[in-house]
Parts: sequence; structure tokens; C-alpha cells
Amino acid sequence: MSTDNHYEQSLASIVEFKGVGLHSGAPVSMRLLPAPAGSGIVFRRTDLEDFEIPAIGQNVARVSYATSLMRQGVLISTTEHLLSALIGMGIDNVIVDIDNLELPILDGSALPYVEAFRSAGIRVQRRRRKYLRILKKLEVREGDKFIGVYPGDGYGITYAIDFPTPIGKQNFTVDLASGAYGTDIAAARTFGFREDEQKLRNMGLIRGASESNAIILTRERVQNGPLRYEDEFVRHKVLDLIGDLALAGHRIWGRVVAERAGHAMHTALVSRLLKDRSAWELAQVPVAKEVKEASTPARQFATA
Repeated sequence: MSTDNHYEQSLASIVEFKGVGLHSGAPVSMRLLPAPAGSGIVFRRTDLEDFEIPAIGQNVARVSYATSLMRQGVLISTTEHLLSALIGMGIDNVIVDIDNLELPILDGSALPYVEAFRSAGIRVQRRRRKYLRILKKLEVREGDKFIGVYPGDGYGITYAIDFPTPIGKQNFTVDLASGAYGTDIAAARTFGFREDEQKLRNMGLIRGASESNAIILTRERVQNGPLRYEDEFVRHKVLDLIGDLALAGHRIWGRVVAERAGHAMHTALVSRLLKDRSAWELAQVPVAKEVKEASTPARQFATA
């Protein structure tokens, strides 16, 4: 199943999820519906008369411990895992019906989404996909934290983290254009330290967290192993980054480098990108057949 055939895609049928919100602990039901080409990703609060919130940078709200969207005072919280799965699996257009303010955490990764998408089928649409092609470097720095985006072919990501033991330093590099999302990123779960639990709960966070939906760490070990990947922690940061950058409104064509970043810096980069119109262009990548017939390099773009 191709995730990068350069035509827009949607789901072939409806998929449904039930669970609890990671931070709210509230029960939630969610349905993903196929959507026409050009629709993008749109959340719809079914408990609030189907109020719609498009997944675009202008609607980014709180981004400390999760990425949330808000429009006219209506909130959708913890969107990053679903958005990551949609981008990672090449799904451009979908309506997300949800009956509460926070998406279900499921198992703490994007794997349940990927499995559901594969089961439902992914339908190729007639409209050529427009990519946000990076034209020049753009960087955001904050102390020893850093994130930047650069011109390049495909959608390359390099991420470095440095946490206290038992995590330590980890690095991971992936190119989403290779179709590696489902095998190399989707199963990586969110994580947290046991010693931070009470502080976060006092802040009204992680009320729905448990050993079934997060990796729990003490300073000595992983409390609820085994890990799914040896470097699962940095892979989850990549998962989050892909979801946060989805808020640019189009899949990126370029290279992203991040070090010790997080949701706030991820979305700050989106904001900088959208404000600096000279840093990117919307462009189409030629499909293989057209490239062969026209004898043009695969990296040539048709700009919008």
C-alpha cells in the first residue's frame, strides 16, 4: 500500500474508536469518515451541533503537554497521534466526528489507527496532492532546544533527545517517503516518569493515563516493559512531530531536524512557516508514469 503516490487519498470506509482522553480521563467515541478531495482533515464536535474545527495552524491552541485546536472557543485536545497516523499513512482528506473535547489515547501510540486504516482501506482520489515544498532553511531555537526545516527531497526527519536515565540520549532518522511509518514509527508509545505523576495530576493532566496506554519510567528502569523498539522514546517524539507538522495544512517536502524539542516548538515552527511565505511553495510531485513519459527528473515540481 503506497503512502506517497502523489495523489490525494481518503479512507475507503468509516472507522470507529472508543476510549478515554489521556489528560481529561473522559470517555470518548470517535468516527473517521471518508471526505472528498481537497477537504483536508476536519474535526467535528458531534456533541456541539457538529461544530467544525479544521486541522490547520491558525487553530492551534494549548501545546504544553499535548497539541490542541480551538476555534471560536470550541476545543479539540490531544490531536497529535491521529494527525501523525493520517500523514504517515498518506491520508489527506477525512472528517473526524468526536463526541468530547479530547481524542482517545488508545494504547498511547498511533498503531491502532494504522491498523484500522489498513483494515478499512485507503482510497486514491483523482486530485494531485500539493506538498509544502521547503525553499529555504527556517529555524527556531530556545536555549538548548532546536528545530529547523530545510529544502530536500522526500520528507526526512532527524530527531535527537536527551532525557534522564533510563532513557539518556537517543537519535533517529527516517524518510516518510519510503513508506516506513507503519513499521518504524506508529507503534512507539507516549511515556512519562513516575516521579512526575502527582505534579501533572495536580495540574489537571494525565487523568486517563495508565500502564496500558503509556510507558512508565522510574529513574532506574522501565516499569511496564518490554519496549516495542530499543529506541522507542525518540521514535515517539518523531511520531508527535509528524502530527504537529500536519497543522501546516499540507504534507512537507523537505527535511526537518529537531533536538530536545516538543509540542510547543513543533507548532512554533508551523507558525513561522505559515508566516514566512518566501520559505515554501505549494507544489506537485510528478507521478512515475508522467516522469517516464516526459523524461523529467523526479525532483522537478509543478508549482501551484
